[in-house]
Amino acid sequence: MKIQLNNRPETIEGADKLTVSQLLELKNFTYKMLLIKVNDKTIKKDDYETTEIKDGDNVAVIHLMTGG
Repeated sequence: MKIQLNNRPETIEGADKLTVSQLLELKNFTYKMLLIKVNDKTIKKDDYETTEIKDGDNVAVIHLMTGG
């Protein structure tokens, strides 16, 4: 499967589709405050297990930071 992940081409071997949770685990995104967009649609944390990423999708994983 080929996707765009954070504006970079990524090839995920052996998968036709993944859930957002599976992608985060596969790519070791462990930061607690993340914003996920799939094809410019924001995905709620409650939907990570059920939202599927398919071949050709554009995925953005944005780390949210606080501070001043």
